[in-house]
Amino acid sequence: MPTDGRRHAVVATAGHVDHGKSTLVRALTGMEPDRWAEERRRGMTIDLGFAWTELPSGGTVAFVDVPGHERFVTTMLAGVGPVPAALLVVAADEGWMPQSAEHVDALAALGVRDGLLVITRSDLMEPELARDEARAHLAGTPLADVPAVCVSATTGTGMDALRAALDDLVARLPGPDAGADVRLWVDRAFTIRGAGTVVTGTLGAGRIRVDDELELASAEGTRRVAVRGLQSLGAPVDEARGVARVAVNLRGLPKDAVARGDVLLGPGAWLTTDLVDVRCHGLRTDTGAEPAAFPEELTLHIGAAAVVARVRPLGGDTARLRLRHPLPLRIGDRAVLRDPGRREVAAGVTVLDVRPPPLRRRGAAARRAAELTEMASVASAVGELARRGIARRADLVAMGVPLEELDALAHAGTPAAAGWLVDPALAVQLTARLAAAVAEHDAADPLDPGLPTEAARRAVGLPEPRLVEAVLRHAARVGPDPGLALRDGRVTRSAGAGLPAAVRAGLDVLRADLERAPFAAPEAGRLAELGLGPRQLGSLVKAGELLRVADGVVLLPGADARAVEVLSGLGPEFTLSAARQALGTSRRVAVPLLELLARTGRTVRTAEGTHRLA
Repeated sequence: MPTDGRRHAVVATAGHVDHGKSTLVRALTGMEPDRWAEERRRGMTIDLGFAWTELPSGGTVAFVDVPGHERFVTTMLAGVGPVPAALLVVAADEGWMPQSAEHVDALAALGVRDGLLVITRSDLMEPELARDEARAHLAGTPLADVPAVCVSATTGTGMDALRAALDDLVARLPGPDAGADVRLWVDRAFTIRGAGTVVTGTLGAGRIRVDDELELASAEGTRRVAVRGLQSLGAPVDEARGVARVAVNLRGLPKDAVARGDVLLGPGAWLTTDLVDVRCHGLRTDTGAEPAAFPEELTLHIGAAAVVARVRPLGGDTARLRLRHPLPLRIGDRAVLRDPGRREVAAGVTVLDVRPPPLRRRGAAARRAAELTEMASVASAVGELARRGIARRADLVAMGVPLEELDALAHAGTPAAAGWLVDPALAVQLTARLAAAVAEHDAADPLDPGLPTEAARRAVGLPEPRLVEAVLRHAARVGPDPGLALRDGRVTRSAGAGLPAAVRAGLDVLRADLERAPFAAPEAGRLAELGLGPRQLGSLVKAGELLRVADGVVLLPGADARAVEVLSGLGPEFTLSAARQALGTSRRVAVPLLELLARTGRTVRTAEGTHRLA
């Protein structure tokens, strides 16, 4: 694909059989779009053809030439599916025909909103009659106002005007996102002697480079493949960018391992799904269609894929589709539902959810329909996280949520850890449930307060232990204070809440003693007198009410920091004896207290056996 700044596009033909689509492409490009001898013998396209030409502006346009016969509508949809615009061809001598209507229905269903109306064979009959008839049939469709050009490929009349109209079309089509994730629907697969398997398709966005590793998704599953070579517009290239027709030579892939409807994907960037919730569209307008009137099974066409879908109407214009095999879909994707029995397009659909919730309870379908009715057809970070409550960031991106919106959530303080996000409103609810779980545990075992982080995670159904801390931080920031803290790997209630009355009373006395003499840790006898044995002391330490200096030696929280302040007045170095006297305590307390300060990096033992502040 050229990258010189000129505009380039891929356009599909559409229209009734034998209305001159291939003849028109041949006249524009000088290339033969009908690839098979049978097509040329029968004078009709039965498979997809491809050709391209340079426009007056210097840009290029590639054509996907599709069959017009109703027996080959599936092939037609495979060609039209990935392209942004169409040439709707109507012959002046025949006018509007049945396949003209079905092709327009398919284009409307796929959301194609731009293109050209081309009246061919203008040398055989007054083209204005066919043009006006076509305009009447296009009324109410997204293509109602596309420019019209009357031409004769035989005499050349109108061909310059058509090339100018194509230039204008290419200029007004939206530019593709070169940084988008690759999704290339395979519409042809063949083998070249000495090169191996080659697949072709329309690259709608993103870029593919030689030696890239991609994923090939098919009905049989997903496998890694490597790009051996690339062609675009018939020439080898090192890189192809959407929108472009590309041929990809895949290294080491047998021909029978890939077929039309398979898809090349950027690795790890897509979710495949066989269950989607969709909104159904009418064919002539964007108003809703009624899935309740559909057959139980239809064929879903998206890209070059055609997959049988079981339809479950939910209510209004919404439905749930169960696909025969998974496809890589995103929120906002447009597709076609076709009834192969009646040989007609039933509706267009917009994908609303690629990971829909189960519908198990009575009334669940109606509730889901009401929820879907309020959903936009584009993925938003706030909306998707609110609906799902908890989600992986990578999954949200794969569903179609823009990265910049997820970054905005992070800057806004959305609880997150280990690649997971929690909806802020849900985080408040989880904190309340967590407080209840801690209170229940403490009531059952008051001398072992708090829940280990893993137990806390299980209690509220979080998928990752590190989310516990993220949820608590969020609750503390938005208020009110949940009365919970994470200490030493346990979620505890603040300020020793829930302690037995006897333990609380003993703590109150002990606190008063230590406030008078901060470093005079009580002896075992005094602790026993207060009813504070080893287990009671352990519970108070876990609750953050006491600081354990050593076994049987406890002080108030913050005593270590206060000790550093006192010792800083002793000069650059000090002895154990000097420290004991300055702190007003015994050797039983001073020795383990200095060891604690050394372990935490606040004092250093010198070679002479003295101490100094770090």
